[in-house]
Amino acid sequence: MKLQRKNRLRALCIGAVAVSGALALTACGSDDSGTETDPSASAQAEGIECGDAEGQLLASGSSAQKNAIDAWRKNFAAACKVQLNYNPKGSGAGITDFLQGSTAFAGSDSALKDDEIKQSSKVCKDSQAIDLPMVGGPIAVGYNVPGVDNLILDAATLADIFNDKIKTWDDKAIAKLNPGVKLPSTKIQAFHRSDESGTTDNFTKYLKAAAPANWPYEPEKAWQAKGGQAASGSSGLAQAVKQTEGAITYFELSYAGTEVKTVDLKTDAKEPVKATIDNATKAISEAKRVGKGNDYSLELNYKPTAEGAYPITLVTYEIACEKGNKAETLPTTKAFLSYIASEKGQALLKEKGYAPIPAEINTKVREVIKGLS
Repeated sequence: MKLQRKNRLRALCIGAVAVSGALALTACGSDDSGTETDPSASAQAEGIECGDAEGQLLASGSSAQKNAIDAWRKNFAAACKVQLNYNPKGSGAGITDFLQGSTAFAGSDSALKDDEIKQSSKVCKDSQAIDLPMVGGPIAVGYNVPGVDNLILDAATLADIFNDKIKTWDDKAIAKLNPGVKLPSTKIQAFHRSDESGTTDNFTKYLKAAAPANWPYEPEKAWQAKGGQAASGSSGLAQAVKQTEGAITYFELSYAGTEVKTVDLKTDAKEPVKATIDNATKAISEAKRVGKGNDYSLELNYKPTAEGAYPITLVTYEIACEKGNKAETLPTTKAFLSYIASEKGQALLKEKGYAPIPAEINTKVREVIKGLS
């Protein structure tokens, strides 16, 4: 049976290549682990509703949500015998793939812009794409300064570091926030993303909102400031900070692991805030819905006063057509999105270092997914 299933998937993959070109070729060639039998995935698969899901599903986008997607797709494949190929090439590239009709859905750390929604009518016939918040989490600021195990920074100091104005770790602005800490004169090595990234967009939204006098650039997926060094993807930034003494960077918390120390953030609350899942959830709970109709894009509060609310937080979305989805992928898209939005799917997030979407929002998102057509 397993051999028959593999042959069937291989045939589907070849078909997908013929339809979707290079993207499908990359996805099919790079990863088919989602269909392998995994004892832990089989246990987690119980209760997942497959409906008419079958075949293969192509998606791409946010690397910040990759670790969540990896966990979800193993369970989904074990339940539904479906192969999900998700290419974590960055939010910008994922949206481009989706708008070109190459993928069933996109993962993005930023909601669609107005011009992207307008453009989506070309692939969502007689309709448009919508943002479905699915994963939350803190954007951690990781650093590599030997001998400094606890570091506190605020928005203005972070802005000046990443804008190449603060150049050494013993700068007086850093010392003021860390009394009693012996800071070295080591040169600061600031790393940012080389690719268009929703994580960059969210990080710079925070800098612009919380320290506008220190961060003169508009938030963008592409890095705007001068100076610093670039690396590709969240995994590239995590690797860079591990290997470089004096380094500092930003990435979704799950990439910090146990090897990279993270900054505690000074906000308007009394105590500095750690980058944790629970503290990110507190921040997301203050988010305001700004999407219209069935679009559930959210606006975060980057200047919280509540104790324990960590403001450098992102909400990452799955982007799909509200109507006009391709008939051949619609059942599988709905089944997968329904699973990851379910209580079971959301419960898995904490195990992987992410924050679940607050239940009040998540309940409404599930209703929207039921109506996708």
